[in-house]
Amino acid sequence: MAEAACSQAPPPPRQPEVAWRELGKWSGRGQLQTESFPGETGSLRIQWQTRNEAVPGAGRFELTIHSAISGRPLLTAVSEKGAGEGTAFVSEDPRIFFAVVDSAGLDWSFTIEEGVSR
Repeated sequence: MAEAACSQAPPPPRQPEVAWRELGKWSGRGQLQTESFPGETGSLRIQWQTRNEAVPGAGRFELTIHSAISGRPLLTAVSEKGAGEGTAFVSEDPRIFFAVVDSAGLDWSFTIEEGVSR
């Protein structure tokens, strides 16, 4: 009588857990350029909210991430018309960043966090 050998498949590789570390939090109305902040991993999460629109449908909010070394814009993370909220994820090379807000007709707030492996 032949015996079948039991083999177990190896467990799947463990996915690294991501923790989010706050790099900065800002709020206001109108234009803003933040101070620079280091992005050691380049993995950023931006949680944003707009509210108190002066004229319904006329408010706008745009948040652009820039390189703090060259000053050049890297990408537009958020471009929103009217009141709203959301989360944007950015994947860039590690570097020093700053953010620029271009808005009109509403209040805004946002938090930038960096993803780090645990």
